[in-house]
Amino acid sequence: MSHDPAVAPAPGTGSGRSVLAVDVGGTQIKVAVLDESGRLGPIARHATPRDPRDPAGVVVAAIASAAADLSARGARFSAVGLAVPGIVDDRGVGVHSTNLGWRDFPFTERAAAALGLPVAVVHDVRAAGLAEHRLGAARGAADAAIVTLGTGIAAALIIDGRPYTGRGYAGELGHSIVDPSGPSCRCGQTGCLEAIASARAIVERYRAAGGPGVDAAEVVARAQAGDPLARRVWQSAIDALAYGLAQVTALLAPEVVVLGGGLSESGDALLLPLRESLRRRRRHGVIPRLERAALGQDAGTWGAAIAARDLLDGRDDVARGTA
Repeated sequence: MSHDPAVAPAPGTGSGRSVLAVDVGGTQIKVAVLDESGRLGPIARHATPRDPRDPAGVVVAAIASAAADLSARGARFSAVGLAVPGIVDDRGVGVHSTNLGWRDFPFTERAAAALGLPVAVVHDVRAAGLAEHRLGAARGAADAAIVTLGTGIAAALIIDGRPYTGRGYAGELGHSIVDPSGPSCRCGQTGCLEAIASARAIVERYRAAGGPGVDAAEVVARAQAGDPLARRVWQSAIDALAYGLAQVTALLAPEVVVLGGGLSESGDALLLPLRESLRRRRRHGVIPRLERAALGQDAGTWGAAIAARDLLDGRDDVARGTA
């Protein structure tokens, strides 16, 4: 287990009661306490446990153990915000997680029972989107899309100032088809955005075209340095992403699109060509601002904390569970 330093107070985190924030990832679980003043305490990182017989149950048990450890050291919290990956419906059921292996697991109910506290369950990308909307790069926008570009691609949608979840199924941007004749996707479709523009796809496509086995950041660096193969792979990823964002813009007209996840660390190497490619695909109508995410790798933890505060405040756009 490791700890990150405490984070300064931030506005927009709701009521004054302390809450526990939990962000479950494929390799680690982040746990932190948001105190009464809105200060996010040190983020503890625990290895995500794996058990094919009960993949979600062992995660809940690990969270309960981490919470008990914090309580034993004097921490107090009135509710829990739990961000989990995969498809999460509006009841807080983990419908499916390819990476961690659960299906139809009642996170809200089981976590509330294990922790003895009210629990708000939210999809991990929506948690990051909630945080960016309340505290970060989308703050003040009535309509926004917060897009995570990493191993996969997904979006959190804000419409009229509120999260739009589509009963838990909205935001699967990575599985929108941007090239019907494109590469096969792990989901079984052909030409998904994720199969062209995710970090995993960039690495795989560069290697398949004859490049060395390097990570996505290195492919981008090589593209910037003039490597023609890397430039082709990177530009095709940019164009596919612009195509996907053009469809989001045509349907929802967001004021801002916030880009987070590992690929967003590419900075202007991503933003400048993406703006130009998006302009070419949106000759008429609105073009949203493109911004890098402001909260970095802690966005999901902040979002889990905000969801817990929203639960205590009685907001109706979080999944609820009570002990």
